[in-house]
Amino acid sequence: MKSPLLILPGAVPAEGADEGVAAHYGDLFREQRALADGTGFVDLSHRGVVTVTGEDRLAWLHLLLTQHVSDLPVGRATEALILSANGHIEHALYLVDDGATVWAHVEPDTQEALIAYLESMKFFYRVEVADRTDEIAVVHLPAGSIAEVPDGVVVRETPHGRDLFLPRADLEAFAGQAGPPAGILAYEALRVEQHRPRLGFETDHRTIPHELGWIGSAVHLQKGCYRGQETVARVQNLGKPPRRLVFLHLDGSEVHLPAAGTELRLADEGPDGRRIGFITTSARHHELGPVALALVKRNVAPDAPLMAGDTAAAQEVVVEP
Repeated sequence: MKSPLLILPGAVPAEGADEGVAAHYGDLFREQRALADGTGFVDLSHRGVVTVTGEDRLAWLHLLLTQHVSDLPVGRATEALILSANGHIEHALYLVDDGATVWAHVEPDTQEALIAYLESMKFFYRVEVADRTDEIAVVHLPAGSIAEVPDGVVVRETPHGRDLFLPRADLEAFAGQAGPPAGILAYEALRVEQHRPRLGFETDHRTIPHELGWIGSAVHLQKGCYRGQETVARVQNLGKPPRRLVFLHLDGSEVHLPAAGTELRLADEGPDGRRIGFITTSARHHELGPVALALVKRNVAPDAPLMAGDTAAAQEVVVEP
């Protein structure tokens, strides 16, 4: 889904998972500072949009999701996961209910697989699932923004800002009055700073929620009756996750950021040391400099200096070991 906002002055298209929107509009740090100050907006129109309607929608989703949503108040934002039978993360949904419809945005190009799973689980429940990606665009307003939201637009409000489910036909008009645009790289740099995991970036085929700190924000421990719940309960009560998410301060003298997948080793073991983790997302932050999120083995000492390829890295704990 290619955004019409790519015609804005200075727009440079993003690549990879975020293809279809702008990576930046010519000044990455200015865009970050604007978002941090509560101005501007981020075009997230490449993300998938899924809705669930029907009188059983919340009770039905409660049985499938890791989050407690059976009595989700109207307008309250939440996030939830869908797990495999073995407890591995398959989908991440960012939800809000407007009183008649549950709205969710998801990672680009994951909505078809999500809808296929949801359709297979409808049984006798009075629900309808729809892919709204072609008609609805997600737009992010940072926390503190005073930009006017058009009437009738569903809003998902979180501590990090507001996600708008905007009619795609209105995207260009909204951009004209919402302030300066910020690209996905600025948005991602702030996400890394806030230690927020992202499906397909911080996850792989064997990631469980405990490793990323998604317990609490996306997983409710006082409910059962969802696929993968046994793994969640077992790890929570009896075990420890094999890996943990960390925030890394990278050596600012390096010209190139270590890419996602760059192997991590203990600095005192040298370049031939054992692999203890890998970079998941790296970014250049307007205040912190080069930073990253990474997964490391649980037993790595939190104060151990690391090497990301040839780049020195200092840890900051996100998930306690």
